[in-house]
Formats: sequence, C-alpha cells, structure tokens
Amino acid sequence: QVQLVESGGGLVQPVGSLRLSCAISGDIFGFNVMGWYRQAPGEQRELVAIINSDNRANYADSVKGRFTISRDNAKKMVYLEMNNLKPEDTADYYCNLKLFGGDYWGQGTQVTISS
Repeated sequence: QVQLVESGGGLVQPVGSLRLSCAISGDIFGFNVMGWYRQAPGEQRELVAIINSDNRANYADSVKGRFTISRDNAKKMVYLEMNNLKPEDTADYYCNLKLFGGDYWGQGTQVTISS
C-alpha cells in the first residue's frame, strides 16, 4: 500500500524560504508523476508543481522562478523548495503520486506566510 507523508511546513515571514519534503512508502513501478498541490482556506485545491519519472517538471505560473520541485527515486522522496514566499502562498500543501492504477495523497502540511 502506498502512503505519503509530508513534512517541513510552518510559519515564515514574507520573502523567506521553506523546504517541504514528502516521504513515499510502498512499491512504485513504472512511469509516475509526483507533485505538490495546495489549498488555501475557502479555495479549491490547485496544482503547484509536478515532476515525472523522466525528471520533467512543470509549475503553476504563480510559483515559476520561486519554487523548485525535485525527487530522489532511491529514497522515494519528493521535495518542494520554496523561495521568496508571499502571503498568497499561504495554504495547506499536499503531496501527490500518480501512477498506473493509483492516485495517492498525503495528509497535508500547513504553510503560513505572515509578518
């Protein structure tokens, strides 16, 4: 059974940085896509960044140039490096894994940007 556990959220001041981590347990076979999504209060969940098993990444326009997604296949980890954080980045951040026959989510980690 695949499980995802996020860590690294917290409170940070504007223009600060945070690094989110997602640990994946269970077997992962074949082509897959790891990603980060976020959901602000009263808003729908939105894509932040995804990276596939060929290491191709895509980002939401709102985070391009500020966030970097990466993965370590050997450790079954996916990361989100967030720089120059803005108050509008405040949200619960969720790790996601899509593979053939499955779509898995973590429980989320809260990120708050405030002075």
